[in-house]
Amino acid sequence: MIRVILWLLGGVLLGGIIHVIVILTLPHLADETTWTRIEAIGARNVMTILPPIEPGEPNPLQLDPELVYGLCQVDLEEGPAYLSGTLPDAFWSLAIFDAAGVVTYSTTNRDGIGQTVELGIFNAAQTRLLAQQQLDIAEGLLVVEAETDQLAVLVRLAPPHEVMRERFTERLSAIRCGPRG
Repeated sequence: MIRVILWLLGGVLLGGIIHVIVILTLPHLADETTWTRIEAIGARNVMTILPPIEPGEPNPLQLDPELVYGLCQVDLEEGPAYLSGTLPDAFWSLAIFDAAGVVTYSTTNRDGIGQTVELGIFNAAQTRLLAQQQLDIAEGLLVVEAETDQLAVLVRLAPPHEVMRERFTERLSAIRCGPRG
């Protein structure tokens, strides 16, 4: 009887291990991910306004239809990336994330930043150069260090009224994103 219980316990334990391994490896085997969808948008070093989500239409990035979205992809191998401009005086949020979906940095206008966004994104080597004062940056630049070079910046604006959506979209499209050239 003990032998049967041990075999059952071993089978359950082995089945659990196999189950966990499969669950952890399946996302890496997917051909289409959020990152591949973002790459298809073509937002390399430019703030690209995502089209509004219409009711009943596909929403592959699972975005809130009430918000205005701007997306920019940067590659820190090309040098430090900068995000600069002025956002509307309403709620906004910003997130920097990598291909795995790990958020490197996020903020909102409620963090005391206000409307002006001046942000520098650096990898570890560029941050060392910055600490050694070998890179010139503007005073007041918010410095963010990223662990990976391939990043996406997503800016979300919440227009208080639908009639303001176009104005918010124009403001968002004026944001500069990418390496300084």
